[in-house]
Amino acid sequence: MEIAAVVGANWGDEGKGRIVDALAGEFDYVVRFQGGGNAGHTVINDLGRFVLHLLPSGVFHPQVTNVIAPGVALDLATLERELGELRARGVPQPKLAVSNRAGLLLPQHRRGDALEEQRLGERAYGSTRSGIAPHYAERYEKRGVQVDDLFDPQRFTQRVAAGLELTNVRLQHAYGQPALDPALIAAEQLRCVPWLAPFVCDTSRLLHDALQQQGRRVLFEGQLGALRDPDLGIYPYTTSSSPLASYALVGAGLPARALTRVVAVTKAYSSCVGAGPFVTELHGGEAEALRARGGDDGEYGRTTRRPRRVGWFDAVATRYGARIQGATELALTNLDVLGYLEHIPICVAYQVGGERSDHFPTTRLLEQATAHYETLPGWQCSISHCRQYSQLPAAAQRYVERLEELTELPVRHISVGPARGQLIIR
Repeated sequence: MEIAAVVGANWGDEGKGRIVDALAGEFDYVVRFQGGGNAGHTVINDLGRFVLHLLPSGVFHPQVTNVIAPGVALDLATLERELGELRARGVPQPKLAVSNRAGLLLPQHRRGDALEEQRLGERAYGSTRSGIAPHYAERYEKRGVQVDDLFDPQRFTQRVAAGLELTNVRLQHAYGQPALDPALIAAEQLRCVPWLAPFVCDTSRLLHDALQQQGRRVLFEGQLGALRDPDLGIYPYTTSSSPLASYALVGAGLPARALTRVVAVTKAYSSCVGAGPFVTELHGGEAEALRARGGDDGEYGRTTRRPRRVGWFDAVATRYGARIQGATELALTNLDVLGYLEHIPICVAYQVGGERSDHFPTTRLLEQATAHYETLPGWQCSISHCRQYSQLPAAAQRYVERLEELTELPVRHISVGPARGQLIIR
């Protein structure tokens, strides 16, 4: 029995989807345990390039059961669209299980998210405006609705109306917007019951039963990264659910002892979508040169298409992120992107308040921090054809091994391109 998690070590956008896709064939279940449609995981395979927002990245493996767990903010419109896009592109119907306890993300959440970012103006937190913060706020205020409520239309409509009471006050008096009609929102959601019902079950029980079966293997897929955690990340520039591997067990309803392996994903450089301190950030032509080469179509957000902020590898942030993830190993993505550089800087420490530090500080101090760099020689050639570690140029191997020393973790997977086969396993 193996219970593993693939999670982000940084700000999100580390390339977790391609690592999950690479590992998923070895597992029986792939589980999304938190977050919603506010981030995209990209998978490139024989059928083409896909960006998934809610569906787990195991959907391209027909033997895998893909689970949307209770901790997820479930937007039914997004889920319906993604399933339709897979069918339209010839992907077989995936095995899918949707938790009857998952919270529903509703239209008022998106509306409130967008209006609040607009109100904040220059003080905005860089939200994707997908409704995530309002959804989780209502969940913890006990005003939310769950998937199972859909199967009692009268109860569901009443729950939607009760949740809208306070929301409509905010819309009218804080934002000057008209109130929303709970009956219309409820009807829109209830329309989804016929296609959703076959997927709905008690996913916690499903996974508990899997734990009792010899040889069953479960892979958790995290969204965003450790530095976006609302408790341990760069608060308030965080997401609204925990992207930490330890939360996978809470978000899926499994016992704390279950997790056995944590793969923390990090890029060979740094990238970030959204606001907040970013110590190694590059600007101008230097940033654009890196951004244009990054990923399969450049460093732009999968959900928002916003240009990602980019910078050099930050060993301080990555070591911290991997540590709070409880990582047992690293997966290093986009190593091939750095092949154009003669010299490659690595941030090995911060200067904070006149002192050098190799510890990741609170947001207040992080906003004052500057980077201390060391520089390694680049390899100045393409490595996209490499399939074994020994085939990498000596300078690329030295770069990987220096990152291992700085993060205090072994690098087990190295991507040298966006396609499925462009992954070195050590």
